[in-house]
Amino acid sequence: MIRFNILGDFEILTAAYVIRPRGSLEQALLTTLLVNYRKVVPTGSLIEELWGGRHPARVENALQAHVSRWRRRLAAMEPEAARPRLVTHPAGYQLMVDDDELDAAVLVDRLDRIRGQHGADPRQTAVELRGLLGLWRGPALGGLAWGPITRAAAHRLEELRIGAWELLFDAELRNGSHQQIISEIQEVLVRHSFNERFWQQFIVALYRSGRQVDALNVYRQLRRRLTEELGLEPSPAMRYYERAILEQDPRLNADPPAVLT
Repeated sequence: MIRFNILGDFEILTAAYVIRPRGSLEQALLTTLLVNYRKVVPTGSLIEELWGGRHPARVENALQAHVSRWRRRLAAMEPEAARPRLVTHPAGYQLMVDDDELDAAVLVDRLDRIRGQHGADPRQTAVELRGLLGLWRGPALGGLAWGPITRAAAHRLEELRIGAWELLFDAELRNGSHQQIISEIQEVLVRHSFNERFWQQFIVALYRSGRQVDALNVYRQLRRRLTEELGLEPSPAMRYYERAILEQDPRLNADPPAVLT
């Protein structure tokens, strides 16, 4: 079995070795096919993704040559495979990958399953989410995006990562681990400093830890940053958190953690 990883630097794992393609065109080609795995990617879309508006003469022949090289490489990794991985269609190309062979597909499948579990044990949910977040080895697609397809995919994957963190912190709050996640939320806020849900979870974690003054200061810190950096005021939802701290609203201790409105 081959495993493809795009939640970090792009790599292909086999039973015997790891391949990390470095050529920009060949990496861009396989990455574009991977983020659309099992879908036919039109030839024109691939050309735009790889070369933009500066493609060479006879660009379709150049694309076919890159596809042929990947088809041979993939076949060499699986000499006993019953079917080719990279399939040519009249309209474009298709990479055949099973869900358990692509880390991003595993992420999507398991995250959907967790979101559909109601009343699940928060300890088990937190363990599962930490396992999913452990699939990430760095920025999606290694921080590289060549054109509109991979840019959109990288953004979509990062949104899934943010969603997994939000679910994790909610699970840990339900689990009574508010003190343990304070520093973890702070680390995530360094990268996503204007994500409102993380600020709300940060405030709740501090409040439940008996740090009401710190929770109030966190709200005021966010308000100052929004005003100074974006010229905005906190949303009505965030203002409810300030009021809830001052009034010691019991919803700050509710399970599941309330989104105050």
